[in-house]
Amino acid sequence: MKGKVLTILLLLTLLVAACTTAAPTEEAAPVEEAAPVEEAAPEEEMAEEAPAAEYAAPEPGFAPVPLDEGAQAACDTVAFDGGTAKIAYMPPATEFNYYQAIGAGIENLAGEMGVETFMLAPQSGSDIEGQMGMIQDVLTQDVDAIILSTHDEGAAAPLVEQAVEKGIAVIIVNSDIPNFPTPVHGGVGYSQRKGTYKEGEYAIDLAGGEAKVGVLEGLPGYHSTERIGGYLDAFADKAPGMEVVASLPTEWNVETGNTAMMDLLQANPDIQVVVTANDYIAIGAARAAEALGRDDVVIYGNDGDTTGLEDIAAGKWQATVNTTPYTMGQVALKVAMDCLNKEYPGGWVETPTVIVDAANVNEYLCHPENLFPPPAEEYSCE
Repeated sequence: MKGKVLTILLLLTLLVAACTTAAPTEEAAPVEEAAPVEEAAPEEEMAEEAPAAEYAAPEPGFAPVPLDEGAQAACDTVAFDGGTAKIAYMPPATEFNYYQAIGAGIENLAGEMGVETFMLAPQSGSDIEGQMGMIQDVLTQDVDAIILSTHDEGAAAPLVEQAVEKGIAVIIVNSDIPNFPTPVHGGVGYSQRKGTYKEGEYAIDLAGGEAKVGVLEGLPGYHSTERIGGYLDAFADKAPGMEVVASLPTEWNVETGNTAMMDLLQANPDIQVVVTANDYIAIGAARAAEALGRDDVVIYGNDGDTTGLEDIAAGKWQATVNTTPYTMGQVALKVAMDCLNKEYPGGWVETPTVIVDAANVNEYLCHPENLFPPPAEEYSCE
């Protein structure tokens, strides 16, 4: 009996030893699973995205920034298959020299590149219906690409969608909108909010952080929201003493800028600083301030329009965000061609900006080849 008990005890001891030995083997599995096998997927995604990282944006543009999800149309789906490209440049109006300057950049470079281009736009920037009709016409003209700027993205969206479906490349110019209402192939322009934020900081420094501020907006829409928003962000972040006492809309032009400034100053005579959505509004505002004898009001613009630069040189108003529209047009054309050649990875190409005042304005006015129209007089670069 004792022998049987000893045998049973011996068997149990061997079983316990076997289980104890097996445990580390079973626990080793998680160590093997911890190896980054599943993390290879992001590396594969990075490999697929490598062409975008390698794309060299046309100078002086910066590397493309991706558009928001669902806003990107793929350039490899455009219908262009070689030969002489036909590209329509479609700004919101011909009344603005700024858009003429973008067009001049496009036209001059197109000759060098062997590209056929034409400009089509209504006379007035408030003629949204007119621009939509022109886009409809262009869709029937067998164009390969459209370089588009509009004051009403919502109205243009259905027509842009038709263009993309037809295999026409659509590049939005003079805009940093990351989510056009329908997918587009790319965008070229300056950071509107960032540009006026810098100018807002400049205004804060000049005013010592405290002033009664008037605002002259453009037509309601993305462009006006972003440009005016940059000033307001700077004031809120850096100087709450910059108090906005009134804000009025304009139609982006000199005439309505003049009228709005008259109303603004007559209703709010304590205003010391006026920020505007573009140079044309600032030009009109300066004329109104002069007519009212208000040379104490400091006015800020946004664009880098030739007349605006000359006004600044003459001391008529303070400063602008110079966005070099001529150069922007050239970058937009290069991006459009890169898309037609299926080389453009998509996204928004930012073009540079600089705050220009009386201290540095001659650096730009003395290079008339980069301005449209050229300055009314010659300026020295010295």
